[in-house]
Amino acid sequence: MEFMGVKSVFGNNLKIYRKAKNMSQEELCEKVNISIKHLSSIERGMTFVSSGLLEKLALCIGVPVSRFFVTVDDVFEADEKERYGDAMFDRIDKIIDKNLTQAVRNIKADIRR
Repeated sequence: MEFMGVKSVFGNNLKIYRKAKNMSQEELCEKVNISIKHLSSIERGMTFVSSGLLEKLALCIGVPVSRFFVTVDDVFEADEKERYGDAMFDRIDKIIDKNLTQAVRNIKADIRR
């Protein structure tokens, strides 16, 4: 499994959910009041979002914030693909906590620079 940084995971998931809602970049940008250049940079994992923009994106797309931080590979390893239930949700919660903690650390580090 290839490691994807928090910004890349977030951007990739944002793009997937946006497309699943049949929403163009232009439509989403208009709803959250950002430029297409900014959205493109986010979706490519080049930049990250503020907490306010994170909330706006989740509301506009209609998914919980946590969905932006989890990949299928994080949840299901090769030998667990058929496994469902409470254990899966516990694993998802741990992954979300880890990714959100790392995202906050990265944002703080960027602010300090």
